Amino acid sequence: MSLKKSFFLLSVGCVFVSLVLIILVFLGCGAIREDYPASGISFSLDGAVTRMEPVTAEQQRMLSLMSVLEIFSCAVFPLVGLGTAGSLFYHIKLKEPIELLRDGTAHIRANDLNFSISAVSADELGQICTAFETMRLELLKTNQELWRQAEERKRLNAAFSHDLRNPVTVIKGTIKLLKQGLADDQALERLESYTLRIEQYVEAMSSIQRLEQMPVRISECTYTVLWAELADTVKLFAPELCMSISAPDKGSVKLDHGMFLTVAENLINNAARFSRSKIQIQIVENKDFLSLCVIDDGSGYPAELVQDGPKPFGKRNEDTAHFGMGLYSSGILCIKHGGFLKLENVDGKGAMATAFFQIDFKS
Repeated sequence: MSLKKSFFLLSVGCVFVSLVLIILVFLGCGAIREDYPASGISFSLDGAVTRMEPVTAEQQRMLSLMSVLEIFSCAVFPLVGLGTAGSLFYHIKLKEPIELLRDGTAHIRANDLNFSISAVSADELGQICTAFETMRLELLKTNQELWRQAEERKRLNAAFSHDLRNPVTVIKGTIKLLKQGLADDQALERLESYTLRIEQYVEAMSSIQRLEQMPVRISECTYTVLWAELADTVKLFAPELCMSISAPDKGSVKLDHGMFLTVAENLINNAARFSRSKIQIQIVENKDFLSLCVIDDGSGYPAELVQDGPKPFGKRNEDTAHFGMGLYSSGILCIKHGGFLKLENVDGKGAMATAFFQIDFKS
């Protein structure tokens, strides 16, 4: 029932009750007057005149009081009826939804959206409560989306910072060799290649909102070049460790060269931090996939990491120098390249990470 109709019915009902009370007052006063002398004279049918009993002063005061009471009831009872109708209307129709809306407004003012407002009725205020609840849900949805975007940006920035650290390390190491006059023939090519990777990262970082949006750029690369780049990476990240790298002797493969090197650097860097003495790297082409396997002789991966996979900002408690993004971003990049990342422990031999890339992948 609408508020207008509810107020009208309550008003009519209360005014009707007030009219009934006025009638009762008039009937009561009339009954009392019958017990009082009428005063004056009366004429009978035969013409006889009879003087009636006079009204005393006390009786006159009572009759005047009853007249005032009748007038008072006619003026006051309808007003009291309307006031009662308003009070009932507030307590029945307005009080609960107004309190709900007031409490909801206080929650929103305090940036607390963990509440709900139920539709107390089907009238206009009930519709307002329903609209308020819809607004709250939309605000909650918007806040959750903003929080998700902020977390995504945080994760993306951490991944970029982590992955940029590797080519910067390679460039710094190459510059150091150049200064010492110990650089090999590929030093300038390496500088150009890694500078291009940094340029692509900066360009991608300014245009994407999520790590999953990283573009895949397919190009053809020989296995000889991949072997040499992996060897240089191990020398830069783990010069004190023994390394063994196996790859096909001839041929080439079509994949995102920069994405492959980023994953390789992450896996090698991670293995170098936990390896005791050696690192083994294997590149294998198997049908539609190219696999990159990095094995170290460290203590192995934690059981939850092998079972649940890498998580963003997942790192060991004692490791405060890294953000824990290497394995996570590597897994994302493998998925972007149509593959996946597999982590497992080798009994008595440490940890093994295998990255799979779909060959000649079409995004």
